[in-house]
Amino acid sequence: MNAHNHSQLKAVVFDWAGTILDFGSCAPMGAFVKLFEQFGVDITIAEARGPMGMAKWDHIKALGTLPRIAAQWEAKHGHAFSDADVDRLYEVFTPMNAASARDHADFIPGALEAVKAARDRGLKIGSTTGYNRPIMEVVVPIAAAGGYSPDNLVCAGDLAEGRPSPLMMYRCFADLGVWPPHTVVKVDDTGVGLQEGLNAGTWAVGLAVSGNANGLTLAEWQALDEAQQQERRAAATADLKAAGAHCVIDSVADLPQVLEDIERRLQRGERPASAATAA
Repeated sequence: MNAHNHSQLKAVVFDWAGTILDFGSCAPMGAFVKLFEQFGVDITIAEARGPMGMAKWDHIKALGTLPRIAAQWEAKHGHAFSDADVDRLYEVFTPMNAASARDHADFIPGALEAVKAARDRGLKIGSTTGYNRPIMEVVVPIAAAGGYSPDNLVCAGDLAEGRPSPLMMYRCFADLGVWPPHTVVKVDDTGVGLQEGLNAGTWAVGLAVSGNANGLTLAEWQALDEAQQQERRAAATADLKAAGAHCVIDSVADLPQVLEDIERRLQRGERPASAATAA
């Protein structure tokens, strides 16, 4: 492989919910609230959103160890929240989230066009997700029927560790046959999803409006006035920048121009900063 090729982008790896489909990343939210409710514990949507992007087992554990939730759990169940409890909740959660994902599978406006633009540049299309395989068995056929079939899929639970570790990205490099990491762009709406890319040495592009950082449905977003939109956009952008994003845009609809810019930067000899230096 010659030096010239090392200055050209080779792949884009997309997250799923909040990135390609499910504007606002809403599918898991109701499921998390309903899950804890079934076990006699009250959690808020804001609490449920906190660990978004993590593998769902890890997400449930993170919620159950929040002090307010942990105290409720102990009062209700007579013991501290444990890994065995996480296992029980996870069993109940997976079919709940699968059903919810089916109801929140609309493409984010501009997503299909952005993917086509990337393919037209000759890029491979990879994908990673915080969803496990059983949930993605529901989502993948719906996406395919609508015209989205990435070149690979790496799910939470496929590897020894999920986000923010780089392992799912390493699997993408191998599946897609692409290297070095700086020729790959990770696109995600969550901090841990961006860090998954940063820890693997890729570029990281954050999505401020379409995903978890904003957390509104498309209709809710469109109902806001310009000042309200700007306030929410700025807050989400700050969160994603703090996680290490090299660039933050509203949604994947804005990605084609960013890919142009990253390729120009590569050709000037620039390389993505690591997670530690980006943050």
